[in-house]
Amino acid sequence: MARQSGSSEDFARPLRRFFVGGLVLILFAIFVLWRIDSPRAERFRAALVDAVVPQMDWALVPVTKGVELVEGVQSYARLQQQNQDLRRELQQMKAWKEAALHLEQENAKLLDLNNVRLDPALTVVTGQVLADSGSPFRQSILLNVGAARDGIKDGWAVTDGLGLVGRISGVGQRSSRVLLLTDSASRVPVTIQPSGQQSMLSGDNSTLPVLDFIEEPEEVRPGDRVVSSGDGGVFPAGLLVGSVVLARDGRLRMRLSADYERLEFLRVLRSRPVEPIGNDAALIGPLLPEAAALVPEEEASNDG
Repeated sequence: MARQSGSSEDFARPLRRFFVGGLVLILFAIFVLWRIDSPRAERFRAALVDAVVPQMDWALVPVTKGVELVEGVQSYARLQQQNQDLRRELQQMKAWKEAALHLEQENAKLLDLNNVRLDPALTVVTGQVLADSGSPFRQSILLNVGAARDGIKDGWAVTDGLGLVGRISGVGQRSSRVLLLTDSASRVPVTIQPSGQQSMLSGDNSTLPVLDFIEEPEEVRPGDRVVSSGDGGVFPAGLLVGSVVLARDGRLRMRLSADYERLEFLRVLRSRPVEPIGNDAALIGPLLPEAAALVPEEEASNDG
């Protein structure tokens, strides 16, 4: 048995040397062939590649399948991650929905307890943006709603569902122009919450309008909510405008809630003007007889 195993090893060792030497010789020949710079060698190489490479598709099948398998595993991992993210967002949305329903019920209860009467005249007209006439000196847009069909009037507030966009400034029969809050001619009185500070929102043709004439600027913080104050009868009170930001120049500006990059459909708020009160006595009430008797005496003493 020892002689047979020794004889087989003596036979296999030269055979391995022969194959290794032949492989080295073939590789060396291929190397020399590819290093030869002559037309005949070039034609031979081209013929060899045309004859061998098309027949090597079977050798590339495992590599191709392996790459496809790896891509499939990566795609499955991405899909799993996206599924987990969507499930997490769905849970958050359910929580937000519950909170919104709770706040809606609470708001309805508070309105009922306070006997709040909402203005039925504050309805909306939805219009589509026809053109954007924005420029470095004027920022406005055109809507396809006008005075003839929709009864649009100057000064009415315009929103996009997220926040205040501007006001009607010019009405035609079938179209109207909206002056944006970012325009330099726009001035809107606003209220900063929760501090209750009054301010004037002034457009300067930038994406961040300026908050001017703040009563106590130290009470205002970045991120505070800004709504329309309703002063002067320009806009209805309580319309969301945006939030406070601190600009690089140190001034308090406002990031608008309205999406100015996607103004497609806007809502025009129908609002009736505030009824003027001309007779102060009718508002205060008739004077009592004692007070009426004292008025001439006080006037006489003031004249003296």
